[in-house]
Amino acid sequence: MESLLQLKNVSVSYGGVKALDSVNIAIDEGEIVALMGPNGSGKSTVLKAVFGLAAHTGTILFHGKKFQPLPHEVVVSGIAFVPQGRRVFSDLTVLENLEIGGWFIKNTHERRRRIDEVMDIFPVLKTKKRERSGTLSGGQQQMLALGRGLMADPKLLLLDEPSLGLSPKMVKEVFAKVREINERHKTAIMVVEHNLASLFTIAHRAYLLDKGAVVMEGEPKKIVDSGMLEKVFLGK
Repeated sequence: MESLLQLKNVSVSYGGVKALDSVNIAIDEGEIVALMGPNGSGKSTVLKAVFGLAAHTGTILFHGKKFQPLPHEVVVSGIAFVPQGRRVFSDLTVLENLEIGGWFIKNTHERRRRIDEVMDIFPVLKTKKRERSGTLSGGQQQMLALGRGLMADPKLLLLDEPSLGLSPKMVKEVFAKVREINERHKTAIMVVEHNLASLFTIAHRAYLLDKGAVVMEGEPKKIVDSGMLEKVFLGK
């Protein structure tokens, strides 16, 4: 059976420097896959290549078919990207941010249904739907960014550092929501995250990257027990 998404020998270069070097990564439907590694290892570049934000060589397959990602087409294809730093439209209301997430949905009833579904997952957004998103707390903005991504009803959700800048309490809440999204909608999720303790509570599999290459893949516990984390992160 084909994986939902496959990267085959994918490489990305920035100004002659290889950020990714012939990586092979796959994610199945309904799976949560973690991308781990130190700064500069290529984790975020994987997400950008999938979403069409980084030119690549090699092959990307989505639903078993060759996929040449362009950002304005990827969302319609069933892939949503939530970049690090939340990046909500601070001068727009919560509701307006969600509507932007569903810009391509022509059917008004369907757009409303998806907004209601997002607010069911994130009740705090419902209570603040008329407020400007710039007035929300960091955790609430992260939930809004997640909700905006869900407006596309994606088969695959790409998350880049969802816990960045959040308090430990909000980190726990955000990861609980990520797990809920996965279990409730069977959404496949590929997540880059430095908070490994939180990441290991939700990930089914993980890829460990170093210097643009995959150095290990498997269940999180297998990677932890191997000692490769210490070797890659601490140079042991």
